[in-house]
Amino acid sequence: MSPTTVPVHPLRVGLFGIGLDTYWPQFAGLEDRLNRYIGRVAQKLQQPGVEIVNLGLIDTPAKAMSAGHQCRREDVDFLVLYVTTYALSSTVLPVVRRAKVPVLVLNLAPEASIDYAWFNSLGDRTKMTGEWLAYCQTCPVPEIANVFQRCDIPFFQVTGTLEDDLTAWDEIHAWIEAARVASRMEHNRLGVMGHYYGGMLDIYSDLTLQCSRFGGHIEMLEVDELAARRTQVVAAAIRERVELFSNVFDIQPDCAREDLDNAARTSIALDRMIEDHDLGSLAYYYEGTGNPANEEAISSIILGNSLLTARGIPVAGEYEVKNAQAMKIMDCFGAGGSFTEYYATDFRDDVVLMGHDGPGHIAIAEGKTKVRPLRVYHGKVGRGLSVEMSVKHGKVTLLSVVETRDAGMKLLIAEGESIPGPILEIGNTNSRYRFSIGARRFITEWNAQGPAHHCAVGVGHIANKLDKLAALLKIASVRVC
Repeated sequence: MSPTTVPVHPLRVGLFGIGLDTYWPQFAGLEDRLNRYIGRVAQKLQQPGVEIVNLGLIDTPAKAMSAGHQCRREDVDFLVLYVTTYALSSTVLPVVRRAKVPVLVLNLAPEASIDYAWFNSLGDRTKMTGEWLAYCQTCPVPEIANVFQRCDIPFFQVTGTLEDDLTAWDEIHAWIEAARVASRMEHNRLGVMGHYYGGMLDIYSDLTLQCSRFGGHIEMLEVDELAARRTQVVAAAIRERVELFSNVFDIQPDCAREDLDNAARTSIALDRMIEDHDLGSLAYYYEGTGNPANEEAISSIILGNSLLTARGIPVAGEYEVKNAQAMKIMDCFGAGGSFTEYYATDFRDDVVLMGHDGPGHIAIAEGKTKVRPLRVYHGKVGRGLSVEMSVKHGKVTLLSVVETRDAGMKLLIAEGESIPGPILEIGNTNSRYRFSIGARRFITEWNAQGPAHHCAVGVGHIANKLDKLAALLKIASVRVC
């Protein structure tokens, strides 16, 4: 499989500390010490997909203005303000106003506690004051918060210690990861191919609203292009793709070679279309009635779409744009993001059965994904091969991107568990989910938020990160459990 050419833009994090220039001649070594703290924060912020722009120690309004201009020049996406000691709010505001990006305020003491006995034994009150100022992170935070509030600048906070504080650093890294996902969505190119499934009023989406909240670009595609590309696929490429299918999937004995060849042809054509349009996600639906080439392209698309989803290009059926966005978000967090909906409720076992026809996120499957032939695609045109899988057993998170009646948007979130047990072996994705509030209450409270009937499911519990993403995007988030 050739990789797509979709560029991955690194998250550019602007880091700066603050201080007061009046202190440096008064307290020997204080400035150097605070700069070392900033260097340590920069080191701990490093992670794949993140570039740190270290703006240094800002101790005058003039330096603050210069740092603000640097943020613009270096295309900073996210600001981290490390409060190293007491500083004037006038050394903060120019940076943040000019950068015009979300800001995380770090109130991190160098250690969990001052050694009071050692401190009080210094005997030199000048040295003692210099030492105290190295622990004075908390002092200016209310001043900064007051100014941010009055200037209508949203900000986020983490309070703790610079070292040996897993709670604080887990929160910091969650903010960085949420900012990274926001940046990925900002640069994502979402393809939409075909049309809505007629009559599913809940899935109709405002594409301008999607661009307004998430950024990115929405590319309109024709099914005719996919059908035309299928005619250009050569026999040798088809044989290679069928071999790939055999390695990736558990192909059942009753799958016809003709169906596998058709699926391979479409998969290759789809890969080329995705690559040429630089797409990072796709929503599609089409019937192709009366046009055999288009109908065959759409009816043989499931295996190819499953491969794309597994390698970070999620594909949502039924033209569900909102769920393509939810799936992309989950995948950017490394959780997967498989297309799903309610199937049934097992009240005896207190679980909700969920899944969907069409593609599945085979990278988060429990075991190898089965490929089964279907004589009919229920509610859709055509027949052919489909995938049957369950999401890995263990912690899961559900996400729905919800468009609200006031032309707004929110993220609807639930954490649960994928558990083993009997499923419906109907050639579709299918899992059993248990929720801490029970199946009855989960269904009632989830539905009360007015989501579309589709959502994305991913592995792990990441509600905390999704809440942070919503805050960065300035949209609401609702956690059911």
